[in-house]
Parts: sequence; C-alpha cells; structure tokens
Amino acid sequence: MKIIGTLVILWLIIGAFAAFQRGYFSGSPDSCAEAGTVAVTIAAGPLNYMGANPKIACKVPQPSK
Repeated sequence: MKIIGTLVILWLIIGAFAAFQRGYFSGSPDSCAEAGTVAVTIAAGPLNYMGANPKIACKVPQPSK
C-alpha cells in the first residue's frame, strides 16, 4: 500500500512539473477552463510527456439582469 501511495504522489509531482513548464502557474486562472486545464494537466502526470495535452472547456452561465 505504501508503494501505491508513493507512485500516486510521484505521478502528481510529474504532472505539476509539466503544468509549470507550460506556464500555467504564472498567474491566477481567469476562467474555469483555465483552472480545469491546470487540474487535468496535473492529473495526467507523465502522460503529458507522451503527447497528451489535456484541455478543458467549460461555460459558466451569466447572471440574469
């Protein structure tokens, strides 16, 4: 069980490094799409270095007037 936990932490660290290399931490996300893309990039981990380039598109409803 300890090995699985270590692998998960390592996976997420690699994903965070990939997000850092892509410049996703340079500022605060302006939309849910940017925040989602950062989260998915971190979750994808080493797959980022195998050609994965996850992107999220989301639409937030506008408040009514």
